[in-house]
Amino acid sequence: MNTNLEDATIEHVDFTEQDLSKREYLNCTFINCNFTKCNLKDTDLIDCTFTGCNFSQAIINNTGMKGVEFSSCKLMGIQFSLCSDFLFSVRFNDCLLDYTSFFQKKMKKTTFHNSSIKEADFEETDLSEAIFTNCDLLHTTFNRTILEKTDLRTSYHYSLDPELNRIKKAKFSAQGIAGLLTKYNIEIE
Repeated sequence: MNTNLEDATIEHVDFTEQDLSKREYLNCTFINCNFTKCNLKDTDLIDCTFTGCNFSQAIINNTGMKGVEFSSCKLMGIQFSLCSDFLFSVRFNDCLLDYTSFFQKKMKKTTFHNSSIKEADFEETDLSEAIFTNCDLLHTTFNRTILEKTDLRTSYHYSLDPELNRIKKAKFSAQGIAGLLTKYNIEIE
């Protein structure tokens, strides 16, 4: 495959354990591709869409993700915290994001729709104005996280300490209020 690719659609390709480092993909669409243990180090993904792709154990050190959309993708355990910070911008729809890390990422206005985000790490992440629609956030860590104007109304199983996170004007459902009081070990009926 070319080192740089633009405006291409790639379907049903198995990139397992391949070295795709130091490349640039601009406005490309990847459908049902397997990136398991694939090396994407120092690669730039610009305005790319991934649908039905598997990124298990993919290496994304210093990978640039600018305007990248993931739909129905398996991204378990991915360390997004290792991606390049420059213009980092991602969206997730119907994805499996369990055990991922977004430690210290700037993710203003990021959208997460219908995704499983269990035991993920959002410590010190800027999630201002982010939208979590129908997401399972069981055991996900929010610590020194900026959640100002973030919408969590339809998401569930989250637990966060309002004293350790910035939550000004964040939106929660009445059912989700219990997730803000977990540290007090009280029973809400």
